[in-house]
Amino acid sequence: MALVTAEGVHVTLGREPNTVSVLRGVDLSLSEGSSTGIVGPSGSGKSTLLMVLAGLERADAGRIVVGGHDLTAMSEDALTQFRGATIGIVFQSFHLIPTMTAIENVAVPLELAGLETAREMAAAALEQVGLADRLKHYPTQLSGGEQQRVAIARALVNEPALLLADEPTGNLDETTGHEIIDLLFSAQAARGATLVLITHDRALAARCDRTLHMRDGRCVEPHLEAAQ
Repeated sequence: MALVTAEGVHVTLGREPNTVSVLRGVDLSLSEGSSTGIVGPSGSGKSTLLMVLAGLERADAGRIVVGGHDLTAMSEDALTQFRGATIGIVFQSFHLIPTMTAIENVAVPLELAGLETAREMAAAALEQVGLADRLKHYPTQLSGGEQQRVAIARALVNEPALLLADEPTGNLDETTGHEIIDLLFSAQAARGATLVLITHDRALAARCDRTLHMRDGRCVEPHLEAAQ
């Protein structure tokens, strides 16, 4: 069964006469519990597609359905609430709040949702990513790999059905990057989440159940791309 469906998604950035068509009719279906790697050159639309799937950017045309809910028809408030309950996002640049400790960073989305057990849940999520002894450390007191673990804990703390990762190893050395990817895949498998992994590394994408290539603003199956 499909958790995510994208139909004819278009995104155009900029203003006339300097507009750029970033997504040009993307069609996509992602099964529940599956992992999909999306590769492609810079500017091909990979990150924009992830932002649209997350509901962080609006499509100009087309439809995005996640878990039976049409993101394109939601108000901003409804979309924020849905994203907090259903979608976890890991960015290349961590996006941690520098004035907050690790546990505070992870607890933020839970506190915004009004959960009284936010701190306890955040502590448990940090323990699961191997940071039980770093709860009160600030981002500047953590290594890059530890910061990304905090970001993963934050993305997973709400037990999301959809996990989106945009170049999650881009700011890490090779060894740390492998550790982070192993953690991401094991967490996805343990939760039965649907994973979308944006990467420039085709070998990394090959670890997913399926690989898609972004080309000219569209998602292309590798075998179809080779035939063109």
